Amino acid sequence: MKWMTDITIKGPDQPIEYTDPLLLVGSCFTEHIGNRLQDLKFSVLQNPHGILFDPLSVCNSLVSYIDKKVYQPADLFFYNELWQSWSHHSRFSGMDQEQVLANINQSQHKAHIFLQSARWLVITLGSSFSYRLTENEKDVANCHRAPAQWFQKHMCTIDETVAALDNTLYRLFRFNPHLRVIFTVSPVRHLRDGIVENNRSKARLLEAVHHLVNKFNRLYYFPAYELVIDVLRDYRFYDIDLAHPNYQATEFVLEKFRQHYISAPAHQLMDQVQQVITARRHKAFQPGTNAHRQFLESFAGKTARLREQYPFLDLSEEADYFESGARRE
Repeated sequence: MKWMTDITIKGPDQPIEYTDPLLLVGSCFTEHIGNRLQDLKFSVLQNPHGILFDPLSVCNSLVSYIDKKVYQPADLFFYNELWQSWSHHSRFSGMDQEQVLANINQSQHKAHIFLQSARWLVITLGSSFSYRLTENEKDVANCHRAPAQWFQKHMCTIDETVAALDNTLYRLFRFNPHLRVIFTVSPVRHLRDGIVENNRSKARLLEAVHHLVNKFNRLYYFPAYELVIDVLRDYRFYDIDLAHPNYQATEFVLEKFRQHYISAPAHQLMDQVQQVITARRHKAFQPGTNAHRQFLESFAGKTARLREQYPFLDLSEEADYFESGARRE
């Protein structure tokens, strides 16, 4: 009996290699992909502005990396005892204005340098709804729990989204001619907007993204949205809020990404690295036993061989853990 709808996923002709630097920006689902790749020791930089949902905020952030924008005190505002930025996620907010600016500009500098040599950019769009300050119509990436009357809520049209992304892509390809871009649409449902409005919002993102993918030969679409909404298609694959995909759904999507977007030779190395990572996180019930010491020594050797064979892998923390643990025991 057939339990799932089939889906055709066309990956790039030249898939992601282990040595390819990847910049990931966009919604919280971006970080599921980014965290997994980071755990497996890919060269990853994710969300230098923090989580972003709408295409205008994503485009503004990418342009700021190209321009190496330096944020000034006037770019911050004070609310709820914190200095905050309308362009950044609340993870950058803080009580010390100078420290907030320093963290933002450090992230800007890092993103500018990374983007120059990145081989892949993964953009995950979450919603067509954008927000603007009522007083000056400034685009807002995060409302920081400010009163609703401070903002105008706007659903970007397909043309607006295409224009913003098109202009940004043009600048990106001039800045880094080797860059390739993977678009995804987040399967997270924005139920606060309403079910009908959420579906309209996602539909606009899908139409805009496919228009661009058909226009450029360096753009690809990974169907994270369809894998959850159409293939899994069941509330048992959602978290308790019925909006966010749960662990099983996320793992399913990530496995499809690995299968179709990461090169076959990298798969074996990913499995070896995963073994080391899993061993590093293992909590021994009896750490003083000979068996545990042999376990540590075994993985110290495996880690050393991986580092020697693949010098681009940063396994220094794992190597220190196994080696120091074996010596203590």
